[in-house]
Amino acid sequence: MRFILNVIWLVFAGFWLALAYVLAGIIAFVLIITIPFGFAAFRIAAFALWPFGRRIVHRPDAGAGSMIGNILWIILLGWELALAHLITGIVLCVTIIGIPLGLANFKLIPVSLTPLGREIVPTTDREFA
Repeated sequence: MRFILNVIWLVFAGFWLALAYVLAGIIAFVLIITIPFGFAAFRIAAFALWPFGRRIVHRPDAGAGSMIGNILWIILLGWELALAHLITGIVLCVTIIGIPLGLANFKLIPVSLTPLGREIVPTTDREFA
C-alpha cells in the first residue's frame, strides 16, 4: 500500500514539491550563511519525494540554535513552502483518491515551517496500520 501511495504522491505532488525544496536549498547555499538551511531543505526534499513509510520526529537534542534558525527559515523560505503544501493539499483533497495525499501535504506544513531540530525516521508496520 505504501508503494502505491508513494507512486501516486510522486506523480501528483512529490516531484514538484521536492523541486521547490531543492530550489530553496540552492538559494540557501548561495547565501553562504544559511548553508544549514540548505542541508535541511535537501533532507526534506528527499522526504517530499517518497513520504509514506517515514515520519518526522523532534530531535531531543535540538536547542536554542534550532529555534533561532527556524525563525529565520520561516522569514526567508519557510512560508513559501508551507503555502505550496497548503495549496497542493487543498487541490488534492478535491478528489476522493487525492484525500490521503492532501492530508499528507497538510502534515508536511509544520516541517516546512520549522525544519531544524527534526529528523526523518522510518515508520513501523504497527504505526502505519
